[in-house]
Amino acid sequence: MWFEPVNALDLIIKGLLIGVVASAPMGPVGVLCIQRTLNKGRWYGFVTGIGAAFSDIIYALITGFGMSFVVDFIQNEDTLFYVQMGGSAMLLAFGLYMFRCDPARSIRPTSPRKGTLAHNMVTGFLVTFSNPLIIFLFVALYARFAFVVPEHVIPQSLGYLSIFVGALAWWFVLTAAIDKVRAHFNERGLLVINRLVGSVVIIAGIVGFIVTLAGLSL
Repeated sequence: MWFEPVNALDLIIKGLLIGVVASAPMGPVGVLCIQRTLNKGRWYGFVTGIGAAFSDIIYALITGFGMSFVVDFIQNEDTLFYVQMGGSAMLLAFGLYMFRCDPARSIRPTSPRKGTLAHNMVTGFLVTFSNPLIIFLFVALYARFAFVVPEHVIPQSLGYLSIFVGALAWWFVLTAAIDKVRAHFNERGLLVINRLVGSVVIIAGIVGFIVTLAGLSL
């Protein structure tokens, strides 16, 4: 295993963090969620996020099952050290990319029609599902947090469920915040959110390096 003993609460907490970090970048679906919150109302933005969360959990499961095939390779502490260092490096690189990119470039004209909540959720799912590159982010997060424990079905299932809940929590809080400041929100607000999230991911990557080098558990 990646770590012993397997603690269900530990996986739940890690799953919540992974769900938030995987959802937080202001990519196309994040911009779409904000646009719909501003133009159609909070719940239209939130159901867009729900659709994105369903897509995220599909990719999270695909990544987890794929990584389970290499668990034997990373059972020993020496190999796990390099895997976690690699995960920290990927997180750091992803955070730097987020900090430097401008999410306003992803803004597209939106339809004046609200459509149904179900339609908005489906389109949120499709926008997110069309970007399989999120798998690389999941790989980095799983490696950093030693999240994959395939022989422990119940704790692992709770961990995956927590990823979905973490993603939902992010979209719920984001749409609530945007709805509160809708009169003052602009493209600069998108940039500020993206840089804040990017900074958090950068810090997580740096902390990951320090924790791994110090031989601590995280």
